[in-house]
Amino acid sequence: MTKQEIDNLIKNKLGVMLYFSGESCSVCSVLKPKIDTIFKESFPKIERVYIQSEENQKLCADFGVFSVPTVLVFLDGREFMRKSRNIFLSQMENDLSRLYNMLES
Repeated sequence: MTKQEIDNLIKNKLGVMLYFSGESCSVCSVLKPKIDTIFKESFPKIERVYIQSEENQKLCADFGVFSVPTVLVFLDGREFMRKSRNIFLSQMENDLSRLYNMLES
């Protein structure tokens, strides 16, 4: 996926979640299915995009991502959340819930 394609998603969707990971990152591989489940169940209208950092270094730089795992969430066209390395899933879900529910209704 290109930067322009991601920018178009951010502009045209209620929300977009970018998950930057690395193939050699064991935390990334454990975290990905958990994040996917949270977004499928609690935030179904947020588009999910998964980006391998090794294969997309320019894209990582464009979004200011220099470590993995990193989660960026855009709501209503703006960056709402940026979490890196130590990601607490319950806190992320709580932080997103209020604004997501307001935007969705």
